Amino acid sequence: MLFFNLSAFYFFYFAAVGVYVIFLPKVLHDIGYSTFDIGIILAIPLLMKFITPFMFLKYIKLDKNMFKTALAILLILSSLFYLTLENFYLFLINNALLGVCLSLILPYLEVTAVSNLGKEKYGKSRLFGSIGFAIISLVLAKFLTQPYVAIHFYLVLNILTVIFALLLLKFDMEQKEEDTKIPFSFLKFLPFWLSLFFMQISFGAFYNFFTIYETQNGISLEMTSYLWSFGVLCEILMLYFQAPLLKNNLLNIIKFCVAITTLRWLLLYLYPDSLGITFFTQSIHAFSFGLYHSAVIIYLFTLYENKKLAQQFMYGVTYGLGGFIGALVSGAVYGEFLFLYSALFSLLSFFALYFIKKV
Repeated sequence: MLFFNLSAFYFFYFAAVGVYVIFLPKVLHDIGYSTFDIGIILAIPLLMKFITPFMFLKYIKLDKNMFKTALAILLILSSLFYLTLENFYLFLINNALLGVCLSLILPYLEVTAVSNLGKEKYGKSRLFGSIGFAIISLVLAKFLTQPYVAIHFYLVLNILTVIFALLLLKFDMEQKEEDTKIPFSFLKFLPFWLSLFFMQISFGAFYNFFTIYETQNGISLEMTSYLWSFGVLCEILMLYFQAPLLKNNLLNIIKFCVAITTLRWLLLYLYPDSLGITFFTQSIHAFSFGLYHSAVIIYLFTLYENKKLAQQFMYGVTYGLGGFIGALVSGAVYGEFLFLYSALFSLLSFFALYFIKKV
């Protein structure tokens, strides 16, 4: 039952993420937002993901009650998309609050997943999130006839996400009290955090502007949705078969994934209108997200005693601050050299890994 509920949660959660990442930039662009405005709107919730964990160092505890509150607010904010979408400032505030909620939900359940399922079953459960992401990229591309269709999908998917998240609470193992008293330190593993940070900055162009970038280089919206789906399909295959790989040195796995991601961004810069090469770069998503994410989650799980707070900061530093800077940079430099900047940031991530001291 745990595996089923967790798989369903991942499916609907990442299907909702798919709506937000793949189609929201296109929706905003179509109703008149500039690329820089889009970058700001998508960056603000990421900044909030970074800020939120700091409140949990001393003042707030991420427990079941806080988790339930975050789920309730998620539904409210999803509904408010209907009222705020066409007003830049209201939509900006709505997305900022959304970032706070999302910074609590996934980190809370990732600890439950790794603790209860282990390396092999975690990957197989997590792959259902990739399936949800892929399916929504195909389905919504055919139904997106006007902007609010995307909002309909987003709300329904978040409702289903909340339902399965609540069902997972009975499997949660509350953290031991003594664990929360151990100081949380960035400095001890600073190169690792810097690598996570630069890696996610490199994804700013992909997550925020890949759809716009490809359609402006002559690839249709429908074909772009196939590109998204193909990348996620490769990710799914990796998540299913990755367990033997994760038995090896996790740090070496992370290094390889970052290196091949640099190649991915370089190819997108050099051949933006080549459908064949773009499909090849999407196949690399199996490593630059699928294997990389699992290796990072499990590696981080071994570094800190306060595991829920560590996961919060992982999402805060990477998808939060890194995503925030990545969205702003990609919105500001959007154009021919977009993915060259991405390659430079992933290269910085690669170099940082060589300064990590052995645990």
